[in-house]
Amino acid sequence: MNPWPVVLLPALAALLGLALGRDRRLAQATAVGLGGATLVLAAVGWALAGTGALEAAGPALRAGELEVPLAVATDPTRAAVAFVVALVALAVQVYSTWYLADDDRYPRFAATVSLFTAAMLLVVHSADLVLTVVGWEVMGWCSYLLIGHWSRRHTARRAAHKAFLVTRVADVGFVLGIVGLAAGAGTTSLGGVVAAWARPTECIDGQVATGLPVAEALAACGAPDGTLRAWLVTLVVIGVLGKSAQLPFQDWLADAMEGPTPASALIHAATMVAAGTVVLAGLFPLLAVSQTPRWVLGISVSITMLLAAVLAFAQSDLKRLLAWSTVSQVGVMLSALAAAPLEEGAGAGLFHLWSHAVFKALLFLAIGWAAVIAGGTAAVALRGSAAAAPLLRVSFVFGLLSLAGVPLVVGGLSKEHVIAVSWEGAVETGPGVVVLVALLVTAPVTAAYCTRAYLLLTAHVRPAPTSAPLPVAIQAVLGVLVVMSVLGGLVLLTDAFPVGEASLGWIVITLLLIAVGVGAALRGGLDRDPADVLARRFVPHADRGLGADGLYVRVVATPVLALARLVAFLDTEVVDFYVRGTAAATRAAGWLGARAHHGERPSSAVGLVLAAVVVLGLAGVVAWS
Repeated sequence: MNPWPVVLLPALAALLGLALGRDRRLAQATAVGLGGATLVLAAVGWALAGTGALEAAGPALRAGELEVPLAVATDPTRAAVAFVVALVALAVQVYSTWYLADDDRYPRFAATVSLFTAAMLLVVHSADLVLTVVGWEVMGWCSYLLIGHWSRRHTARRAAHKAFLVTRVADVGFVLGIVGLAAGAGTTSLGGVVAAWARPTECIDGQVATGLPVAEALAACGAPDGTLRAWLVTLVVIGVLGKSAQLPFQDWLADAMEGPTPASALIHAATMVAAGTVVLAGLFPLLAVSQTPRWVLGISVSITMLLAAVLAFAQSDLKRLLAWSTVSQVGVMLSALAAAPLEEGAGAGLFHLWSHAVFKALLFLAIGWAAVIAGGTAAVALRGSAAAAPLLRVSFVFGLLSLAGVPLVVGGLSKEHVIAVSWEGAVETGPGVVVLVALLVTAPVTAAYCTRAYLLLTAHVRPAPTSAPLPVAIQAVLGVLVVMSVLGGLVLLTDAFPVGEASLGWIVITLLLIAVGVGAALRGGLDRDPADVLARRFVPHADRGLGADGLYVRVVATPVLALARLVAFLDTEVVDFYVRGTAAATRAAGWLGARAHHGERPSSAVGLVLAAVVVLGLAGVVAWS
């Protein structure tokens, strides 16, 4: 099936949503109706993709010697990822009709969600780096609009600006890397770029076996410049780290909680932060043979997943707890790409992306419901709120089980495959050992903050909280996500994600580590906040993200502003000095000439002419000599 309709349908929904202006009913019908149609098309595309890969040509262009095919492609893995993106987007659109019922800017919000979805689906199905960049940049713009949707609040505007600026800084590397890869390959086709930059090891080995020197074998096989390739892929990795909120760009995502909860669910679950995993999966053959970008990626995600898990445990706001858990979990999915051997592929990382989209969307939509009941997302306010409705409690139970990585639920299965592929990478050269250790240390911390969240949400309070009747459509959305969080691992039966077998030994080790984290969280009993017991003094620092904002100001903003002031001084006081001096000298010469002309005698004029002739004659003699 041609994937273009799956990409263009939500884009059409965005255009229609904007054209409808403030008509709320038509905006709802357009957003939900076309969102449902997109999901149906994605499901059909997934079903038909079982026959193999398909590439659909676009309006091919040519820029000098550079080919720009603008093609899209589909295969079982792309189709599965597109399906879960469309599913989460539809869930967000349905949920928003209730959550933003009193929002006078709802039509614009729904249109932006549709455009965001189209951009992510374009990245998923892109077989051309130009289309990848287009989808990548549109997502950055949409995230700015969604985070700052409640723009009447200063905190929302600040969070939107911060997200935009931080990710744009990283995007400089991303665009430079993409341009370099395309220029070196002579095409923007993803397949062509990978083929041009991948080292043809079989050809080289064969040439060397015939007695040809290595240098001549490299030349004969057309092997690329490995150093240049490493630099270009590293630039792409830097862009991915920014969009995925990995160290040193990690702080913007927690502040993005200033946006509406449905926007948070979309950004954290199925778009934006997960897009980097899709891009690197497409370039995995290049990443796997380039040690420098693998080490950059591996070290960044290893530190980030543990740091974010620790910060999540100590948050005083449970929505920010989920935000930091996203930072940690994106580190987990990227770690599979940093550690996996070439022959293992990117399947484990994409499978964790798929499962994370399901259970994180469930948790964010559930926390939004709980916040409506409790009147806020602070841990103190949400205490016991899950007791208001059985469906809310069930949503938190299975969402947190998946987040903690308990085996058999979808999140547990995907994490086990990430650990297994990291073990395979640890046996070889590369950052596999670092990644594996980080995964194992992060597991008990993740279990601890999941246990803390469950204790707070289900604690007995008097009087017991009550919930207003929830629309049937919203209950159906949560119900579907609950079922997928439990049974979503069955997707492995479709061969959508080529992963190996999970090791029973690692499953046992993971269970023991989870038990350690649960036991630590229960030290204070069932009625106390584990963060108060284990990290009371750390909570204020965790709420501030360990002062990353101040670090950004000291390390980036202050030097840049100082440089800008220096450049402005040089421009106005040095460069412009000569321009102003020339103008002043010209005016002075004109004034003096005018005075001399009006006040001179004929003899004086003759004297001046003779003097000029003498000066010109002397200048000619000097020049001739």
